[in-house]
Amino acid sequence: MDPSQRIDQLIADLTDWRGKTLASIRKTILEADREIIEEWKWMGSPVWSRDGMIAVGNAHKDKVKLTFSHGASLPDPDKLFNAGLGGNMWRAIDLFEGDKINQRALKTLVRAAVDYNQNKLKKKAPAKVPKSKKR
Repeated sequence: MDPSQRIDQLIADLTDWRGKTLASIRKTILEADREIIEEWKWMGSPVWSRDGMIAVGNAHKDKVKLTFSHGASLPDPDKLFNAGLGGNMWRAIDLFEGDKINQRALKTLVRAAVDYNQNKLKKKAPAKVPKSKKR
């Protein structure tokens, strides 16, 4: 199975509120940017990436956790992050049964993560050496 099929299967296997929540999060992330790809890492975690990892989603016994790999560097004006706030890199959104995610704010956060990844790539790109003029 490819990663998207594995995520489909994970959601189908979560027959309670966690499956619906993960499906909603996934839909919102994929709507935020059409070039986001889905991956399957760490023996069972859905990962969304574009020019680097954006976020990983996990269904726990009592919550669904969406962890942004560079969350500490992202603006969060809508205060979606509610876990991992003391870390230097990661930030997470923990969703419990009955919680609703602000889809507009999540799309904004995902787009900020894509921008962060793209800016990071630009900084790593080798400097262009000007071609010498022919005489």
